[in-house]
Amino acid sequence: MLVTGGAGFIGSCFVRTVLKDGEPDTGSGSGSGSGNDGDGDSVIVLDKLTYAGRRSNLPAHHPRLDFVQGDIRDRALLRKLLPGCDAVVHFAAESHVDRSLHSADAFTETNVLGSQVLFDACLEADVPRIVHVSTDEVYGSVTTGASKEDDPLLPNSPYAASKAASDLVARAYHRSHGLPVMVTRCANNYGPRQDAEKVIPHFVTRLLDGRDVPLYGDGSHVRQWLHVSDHCRALRLVLEKGEPGEIYNIGGGTTLTNRELTFRLLRLCGADAGRIRHVTDRKAHDLRYAVDDSKLAALGYRPGVPFDEGLARTVEWYRGQRDRRVRRDQRDQRVQREGNVA
Repeated sequence: MLVTGGAGFIGSCFVRTVLKDGEPDTGSGSGSGSGNDGDGDSVIVLDKLTYAGRRSNLPAHHPRLDFVQGDIRDRALLRKLLPGCDAVVHFAAESHVDRSLHSADAFTETNVLGSQVLFDACLEADVPRIVHVSTDEVYGSVTTGASKEDDPLLPNSPYAASKAASDLVARAYHRSHGLPVMVTRCANNYGPRQDAEKVIPHFVTRLLDGRDVPLYGDGSHVRQWLHVSDHCRALRLVLEKGEPGEIYNIGGGTTLTNRELTFRLLRLCGADAGRIRHVTDRKAHDLRYAVDDSKLAALGYRPGVPFDEGLARTVEWYRGQRDRRVRRDQRDQRVQREGNVA
């Protein structure tokens, strides 16, 4: 299979899960091991390696993994990679809301145009199964209840609008050309290896470094939380059992206000409420997301990682990364001091 954006946070977890022949990847390993070298699926990862994609998120060497650095808008490259692929899982996207508020160009170019170019190439190569990975943010803020797959799309940020547009391009390619694409819309993901621009790693890394955390507004915004390994299990389920042309919501089972989440992180990091710094809310900040994932549950999906357990493991992973960084910095400072003395 071809996995676009496979060196990013969610994409790399999915790749590691596939290479372990479907065993959920909970992030406890280093990401550099060989995994299960059996006769499972072979994976081609296509990733541009922007700031959020890292080659180190993937095994350094694996007989069933090929890594290609490139852009999903590169038609010539896609024509080389896609022939013979049995499936495409499309993660590649610009995904940070705050960045999209400051500069939306990259979001439209990658998320909309990039998806359209990829779908064209999949048609040309006659790829039989495609999963397009999207987000619950396309539904906009939900006052009560939970969004269903056929609810209107009401995005409120340039990021969410670009994802909604790519979802509609996927639908159009299925209806117009018979492209066998399925769309998934997930809740907020968390887990190891997430870029520090996102709220959980951002808050954890700041707290571990002894700094304050910036909480938007009064912290009343509500989100569902989904461990990245559960998300990847759901994607594998959709890839195997989903119906082309269908949309599947992927919920997390745990709903918290941002304030409630912050207090959990404070406790896990050994900090108190004095470390919270309330900041001006961002533009068009959606108050509440919630998705109804009963359609996916009918295929057999259930979240498997209890939130408090998964959050504690995630904090410990970042703590380990910080400890390694501190030891490395201390070593470098020692070498520099000894060199200066010499």
